[in-house]
Amino acid sequence: MKRSNRLAWMSAIALAAIVLLNLFVAPNNTKLNTGSTYNRAPDGYGAWYAFMQHQGISIKRWQKPFSDLQPKNSPVTLLQISGYQRQTTLYSQEREWVEKGNTLVILGAGARVTEAEFSTLQKSPQGDIKIDTRRRYQKADSKEINLGDRFGAVVWQKNYKQGKVIFSTTPYLAANAYQDYLSNFKYLASLVSEKNNTVFVDEYIHGYKDADVRKKESEGDLSSFFAKTPLFPIIIQVGILLSVLIWAQNRRFGKPVALETPVVDNSEAYIQALAGVLQKADTTDFVVEMVGRQEQLQLQKALGLGQIPLEPQALINFWIQKTGATPAELDAVLKLQSRKQPISERDLLSWLGKWRIIRNS
Repeated sequence: MKRSNRLAWMSAIALAAIVLLNLFVAPNNTKLNTGSTYNRAPDGYGAWYAFMQHQGISIKRWQKPFSDLQPKNSPVTLLQISGYQRQTTLYSQEREWVEKGNTLVILGAGARVTEAEFSTLQKSPQGDIKIDTRRRYQKADSKEINLGDRFGAVVWQKNYKQGKVIFSTTPYLAANAYQDYLSNFKYLASLVSEKNNTVFVDEYIHGYKDADVRKKESEGDLSSFFAKTPLFPIIIQVGILLSVLIWAQNRRFGKPVALETPVVDNSEAYIQALAGVLQKADTTDFVVEMVGRQEQLQLQKALGLGQIPLEPQALINFWIQKTGATPAELDAVLKLQSRKQPISERDLLSWLGKWRIIRNS
């Protein structure tokens, strides 16, 4: 297989893997599913819904927009379990619906966090109700509070003409996590069935829709579904990348140019490595001895004295005779290298500088 074809296949496999990971590994929207009666997780309400059916209470799942909920004969109680802190003020459409004599129960209403204990047991006719939240609503009148303590209301209600709204600061009032607290299940059951209304649980807010609603909102066919999911932009990006890849394989910008391998100077590399080792070992005396010997031999060669190291005084005498210069600088560098003791880096640089001056002269 040619290199270009192999590269194309590897790229296609990588892109396919990215798509599959986005489909099966990407996290779900847990907030949307919180409070759904289809949810069997601890934050779901599947167990409470089954409890209501077992008690013989008429309860149904509502999977249409709120605007479609228009009772004709008897009043209706709609239970909404929000996955986020919902405001306590009603929308105009909700207010008009409640004023007609219907009941709206909202679990997960917005309230501020107080100094209350996170886990408390609240007294009620159905028994002790376990509450796990520090949020309390502090603007409710004492007559409106159904469940609460000195920090504020946990469950309260507001009347709107012939109907009412019941709020709860916790969305987990009777969630699956509280199956061992039957009083929580009974308490929520008493709230929604207080007037013997027809009870609906809003599943539309959790993304569940009837077939006619999906068709009306253009979600009935597969293409419409993909067009409204994150998968659609992924497919577009994959298509663009594949197009660029195919174009690149069939139309090169020129012949490949081989990179030149830099030539390594082994001597310089060795010197640099040795210098680094000597610096870390702090062996300046060794450096002075080795460099000083070579500098002295170079000086003797320049003076015509051969390659056998002379005594310092003999070299100084020849230096004076040949150059007529003062012996102070040469005497200083020769004395330093004869000491054979470590010196500071600053003194080492100064010593090397003096040898450079002697060479130049």
